[in-house]
Parts: sequence; structure tokens; C-alpha cells
Amino acid sequence: MRPRVSVQDSAFRNGIFSLRIEPVRSEDAGLYKAWVEFDMGVHSCQVELGVITVTLSPPSPVVENEPLLLSCNSSHGARLVETRWFHNGHPVPISRNFCSLHGALCILRPAMSDAGSWSCQLRYSDNEIISATYNLQILGFDGPANPVVFAAAGSAAD
Repeated sequence: MRPRVSVQDSAFRNGIFSLRIEPVRSEDAGLYKAWVEFDMGVHSCQVELGVITVTLSPPSPVVENEPLLLSCNSSHGARLVETRWFHNGHPVPISRNFCSLHGALCILRPAMSDAGSWSCQLRYSDNEIISATYNLQILGFDGPANPVVFAAAGSAAD
């Protein structure tokens, strides 16, 4: 896993030991065990790392008015009960523009106003709730609905 993994050894003298993984990948999910000799003894711990991912299809960049699909997946082993989506912290209602497809969110005609923070919240049969966020960027025209630009002949127009 190198170079993504480092041991945080600044607090070893206090009996604190940790492992840092950056960036975390889906395949990093699983059980991690550590043994450390400290103060004339062996200390151990184990931590299970769960990974949640939000994916975009088609991949970035997203172009205004071209349909997209946001999917949320987790390594959690329990049965998925519910998927909820939020845009900039507000629940996303199913409507003409937003549809749910097996827990994934379909945006049929993305607009510039759809850019920003999209979060999925997964609820499992064991009442575990986990979430992840994706920052969506959209390429498009962010101006008046019916733009008219005038330019003098022989000059440049933007």
C-alpha cells in the first residue's frame, strides 16, 4: 500500500499508535490489526475499515443538459434498506428532473444550479447509517436564459 500508508509515530511515547491511509481506495476495506511493544508489554488493537464511494457516470466533466447518474456503494455487509440523496444539505425529491434507479440518482437534465455538494446516505438493516459526499461540477452557460450579445463589426465578442 506504499506510498499511501504512513505510521503516525509522534505519540508512541504515550502509547498511542495509528496508521494513516491516504487516499483510501475501495480495496482497502477490511480488518486491520496492530501489535506494539510498549512499556514492557505488547499492546494490540484491531479496527475494521469500511469504505463508501460515490461514482459519477459518465465521468467528469459533466455537461449541462446531458443526463448523469450518481451511484453510492459501501463495503458494509448488512442488507441495504434505504438510500437518500441530498444536494447542498437539502433532501432531493424525486421529480421530473431527478429519478431513483436502484438507489442511484439520475439527473435527466443537469443545470448549472445542480453543481455543488451531493451526499448519499445509506441505511442498513442493522440500523447503521453511513454517508459520503461528491462535489459535482457542471460545464455550461451560467448567464441569462435568452442571451443576446452585441459587438461592433471588426471587434471581438465573448
